[in-house]
Amino acid sequence: MDRAIYTAMGAANAALNRQAVTSNNLANATTTGFRAQLAAFRAVPVNGPSVATRTLVTESTPYHDDSMGAINQTGRNLDVALPQNGWLAVALPDGTEAYTRAGNIAVDSEGLLSIRGMPVLGDGGQINVPPQSELTIAPDGTITALGAGDEPTALAQVGRLKMVNSPLQDLTHGDDGLFHISPQSPNAGLAQLPADPDLQLIPGALESSNVNPAKSMVDMIATARGFDMNMKVISAVDDNEKKANQLLSMG
Repeated sequence: MDRAIYTAMGAANAALNRQAVTSNNLANATTTGFRAQLAAFRAVPVNGPSVATRTLVTESTPYHDDSMGAINQTGRNLDVALPQNGWLAVALPDGTEAYTRAGNIAVDSEGLLSIRGMPVLGDGGQINVPPQSELTIAPDGTITALGAGDEPTALAQVGRLKMVNSPLQDLTHGDDGLFHISPQSPNAGLAQLPADPDLQLIPGALESSNVNPAKSMVDMIATARGFDMNMKVISAVDDNEKKANQLLSMG
């Protein structure tokens, strides 16, 4: 069997994986704080008695686009936008900690702050606020509450958001949509990242996804055409092999 089939097969498989990444990015073009995933591939020479120019395509470690998305003012008290390399800490069901840039904080019926169902962490753990209170978040992450019917001077501090400072390259994207400490980062082995008291957020605003929908659509079309091309190569080589076998059988 000609190794060109395996070469084209590897390229076709890489195209399918790239299409999956591009489709996921496009599906999250409106997700708050989403970071576009970038698919990376490299050529590996075929070992053995073959032509030196033949290579296979393999995936390298995927990474993300760390550019900032647009900051949109919402006017909502519990919406926050984070600076570059800033992350909010949330609690996972198993008690561990994960990180997100989604700043659309919600309050459940028990007064627990959460993001997409995950409890938001503060300096002292999960943050609970008085029911029916009006909340405000300061640029340093301090949360104050004003109870229903209270005087404006009766503001009380109920907690402070835990914000961590970490380059995107030191985190890994989990299947839960959250980011975790990467095993290859300098912080590998830590149970959680330390809070950075110097980080300043933007209250009443949200960061949009950094996915470019137009570019993603173009990438999807180009990837689909590349997949078709490799499938045609496989078909052409297979036809050549069949004809070669016929000639050999005649001889």
